[in-house]
Amino acid sequence: MRIATLALISALSGAIGCGGVQYSITASAASSRVAEAKALGAEQLAPYEYYFAKEHLEQAQLEASEASYSDATNLAEEAEEHASTAIELTQKARRARP
Repeated sequence: MRIATLALISALSGAIGCGGVQYSITASAASSRVAEAKALGAEQLAPYEYYFAKEHLEQAQLEASEASYSDATNLAEEAEEHASTAIELTQKARRARP
C-alpha cells in the first residue's frame, strides 16, 4: 500500500512539473512576441490585437501562479497568436505609410 501511494505521488508530481515546463516554454515565447509587437509600435498601429495579447499573457501568469497550468498554457498560446497578428498588422501599416 505504501509503495503504491508513493508511486502515485511521484506520478502526480511529475505531471505537475510537466505542466509547469510546458507553460514556461509557451509563456516565454508569448512574452517575446508581445515585447516585439510593442517595440514595433503595435500599441498604436494594432491596438486591439496588442492589448488582447498583453491581457491574455497577464491572465496566463495569474493562472500559472495558481498552478492552473493547462489554462495558463492555453492563454499564453492565445497571447502569442494575437501578438503575432499585431506584428503582422503593424508591419503592413508601416509599409502602407508614404
